[in-house]
Amino acid sequence: MSTRKFIIPEDWKKQWSKFMVTFFDYLPTHYEASKREWAIRRMIWDFKDGKRSVKVAELVAKKMREQFGACVENLTLVCIPASSGEKNEARYKVFAEEVARLTGCKNAYNAITIEGGRLAIHEAKGRKVVREAEVINFDKDFFKGKQCLVFDDVLTQGHSYARFACALEKMGAEVLGGYFLGKTILGNN
Repeated sequence: MSTRKFIIPEDWKKQWSKFMVTFFDYLPTHYEASKREWAIRRMIWDFKDGKRSVKVAELVAKKMREQFGACVENLTLVCIPASSGEKNEARYKVFAEEVARLTGCKNAYNAITIEGGRLAIHEAKGRKVVREAEVINFDKDFFKGKQCLVFDDVLTQGHSYARFACALEKMGAEVLGGYFLGKTILGNN
């Protein structure tokens, strides 16, 4: 059995060289956590469920204003879509609207749609698995010439961020960097 090594695309490395702001360290559940780490977990889980959209929007908007000042009005916030249209709406619709209201930035939420129900075949360890997959559609004209800030809930290795940022740039956008509510860290256990 041969093991293939994953080669990291140069375009991804370019994305990783841009600023990447994380607000909290996120400790995965298989590690013991302090009270503070549990509070951060709950806050991130609540955000994913659409329960803390306004609070997180205030945090992100404050950082955007600090980092870009009045120029924030020239920028576009783009959220990396969640795994389904329903989850994406719960997680990002109110959040993105609130960040745009607080900063004056453009909101890309309506320029990205998610379709579900397509079957996809995934091969893993010699087995084929059929799953329902979501298809992400972009309003390509919307992104042309835009300076974008990418947002995602949790940054682990950065693959989703890099892949998404590259897709935006192929449509003519300029990705300045990313904001992430949490960054996955490894525990000391």
